[in-house]
Amino acid sequence: MSQAAPTPWHKGWYAAARHAPSPNHGHRPKGTTIDLAIVHSISLPPGQYGGPEIEQLFTNQLDWQAHPYFQQIQGLEVSAHFLIRRDGELVQFVSVNDRAWHAGRSSWRGRDNCNDYAVGIELEGLEHHPFEPVQYNTLALLLQAMADAYPDLRHVAGHEHVAPGRKEDPGRAFDWSGLRQQLAWPETAFPDGITRTR
Repeated sequence: MSQAAPTPWHKGWYAAARHAPSPNHGHRPKGTTIDLAIVHSISLPPGQYGGPEIEQLFTNQLDWQAHPYFQQIQGLEVSAHFLIRRDGELVQFVSVNDRAWHAGRSSWRGRDNCNDYAVGIELEGLEHHPFEPVQYNTLALLLQAMADAYPDLRHVAGHEHVAPGRKEDPGRAFDWSGLRQQLAWPETAFPDGITRTR
């Protein structure tokens, strides 16, 4: 008798990700439907890739004195559910079942407080700068895995779309059309007009 394949999810934690639990999270409001993924970009220090600083920030271990830029964000307590590194590695900080602190003041299609019902996915990168093909591959696989496990999760937007005028990430270099092709999700799953060929 063949064994059943192990489930990819356990209490909101994804087996395909490396886990680095963050203390920066809380409970989602009771009865919340998780139906939106928000794509962000981050690099620490800005424009530098490959170091441990993003994980240190999300786990409250960043040395604020290690770089002049860090003094601008000193004391910040933030997190995302996932980080996709430049080489495609996937890191998870917060269970999808919990509320990560990533979107801040935000609204999506008439609903405020996106952290309550969204999953935050950070791509290692700088807004308006290209991302790596392997990052899109990891992102598409993650989004589909979440949609399979959380049937209401059928929408994806950028931080710039839920906090316009305040945030610009992931920025104009992000390939929304390519992501849509990889996912084969309908155009209505994305911000209005964003996946049309430019």
